[in-house]
Parts: sequence; structure tokens; C-alpha cells
Amino acid sequence: MLAIVSDIHSNLEALQAVFADIDRRGIERVICLGDVVGYGPDPLACLDLVRQRCAVTLCGNHDQAVLLEPNNFNLGAERASYWTRQCLEDEPDTALRKARWDFLGNLPVKHTEGRMLFVHGSPRRPVNEYIFPDDVFTNPTKMAHIFERIDGVCFVGHTHVPGIYTPEPDFYEPEEFSFKSDLGGGERRVFNVGSVGQPRDRDPRACYVVADENSIEFVRVEYDLQTTCEKVNKIPALDNFLGIRLIDGR
Repeated sequence: MLAIVSDIHSNLEALQAVFADIDRRGIERVICLGDVVGYGPDPLACLDLVRQRCAVTLCGNHDQAVLLEPNNFNLGAERASYWTRQCLEDEPDTALRKARWDFLGNLPVKHTEGRMLFVHGSPRRPVNEYIFPDDVFTNPTKMAHIFERIDGVCFVGHTHVPGIYTPEPDFYEPEEFSFKSDLGGGERRVFNVGSVGQPRDRDPRACYVVADENSIEFVRVEYDLQTTCEKVNKIPALDNFLGIRLIDGR
């Protein structure tokens, strides 16, 4: 049994609630698809918890932005990236500061286990390419090229919208299959695991995935989002919208 998390975005309350649910299920192995940091108020605590709990952590575009530069980010995301970088730099414990930077600097962009591929964005451009639900209607050629890159199943995050993509192409929301599905019976599939720390599917609950060799379950977890919002509002470098959007799940 495996838990797959993504897009934590420095939301400690959501991450703690998800790990509590993972522990309740007795799942020991966790893979993180990236974007541990960015947007939220607790980047250091989230980094430390992910370093401790996740067997594999991949590089997301916000992790990369803190390490390098926030290219093509909106103003709120850019300011959050620079603030996160300053938080890392301000750590007085030299060894801990180095460990966090080393962790960010050595994140792989993809991971493979058997017929399962794990990336943050897409099989074509693992860190930065978005796969949107609308792409199955507006950009079928893009979807065809994406499915050419996989032989089995691929787990992604990045858009914060959970669901299943098939080669036809089609997209299915978790509600359409009661949150549980097989892994495609040998067919190719792309599974977006949703977001722990900033859901954008109009459901404010944290989202992650539980998978085994045959099946997958999308899990929604309540968390204390009001505390997270209040933390955001108290940090001048973070846009208040980054807290407000959590309430609406957008």
C-alpha cells in the first residue's frame, strides 16, 4: 500500500491531517510529487515533515522557484517564493539550514516503480507542464503526445484538480467513480492526485491518493483551514487571497 501526496504548499495543518489519516490506515510508504513549499505560511515545518516521512519527494515548480527563480509566476506566487527563500536563509542552525537547501537542491524530477511513473507536472515536462481537464476537449493532440510518453500509469499533481485521464482522451472526476478505481487493467492512465494544501476543485478538503498494485482511492481530509488562513493574514509578504482561496477550494 502506498500513499501519494502533492502540492502541499507550506500548509502545515493540511499536511498534518493527511499524515494522521495515512497513519490511521497503517500506510508506511509515502511518495510526494512536489511543491512542498510556495503560497503557504509554514514552509520550514512542511519541508522537515516531508523529509522525515516521505520515501520519495519530487521537484515541483515552486520548489524549483525557491531554489532558482520564480519565472512566469504571478505576483502573489513570486512574493511567496522570495519570502520562503528568506525563511530558509534565516534559519540560525547552520546544519539544519544546509540540510533543507540540500534536500531542495537534490529533488529528482521523476520516479519509476514498475509500470508506475511519478512526476509533478506531466510525462513530457515533469516540473512545469500542466494537464488540465479541459485539455481533453481543447487540446487532444497535447493529450496524445502525453500518453505517448507512458507505457503504464502516471501519477501527477500541479493543477490541484484530482481525477483520471484516459487516452481517448477523457477526464473523470473522482465523484464519477465513487472515489475508487482500478489502475486501468493494463491500459494507460494518468492520475492527478489533487492537492494537500491548496485544492482547486471547489472542495476545500485536503486531497491525496492511496494506491496498491491493482487499485486507487482518492481521499479527502478535513483540516483546520481557519488556522492556516489566519497565519497567512499575519504574514505581510503573503497575499491574503492565498488564505481566502482555501475556504472556497479554488
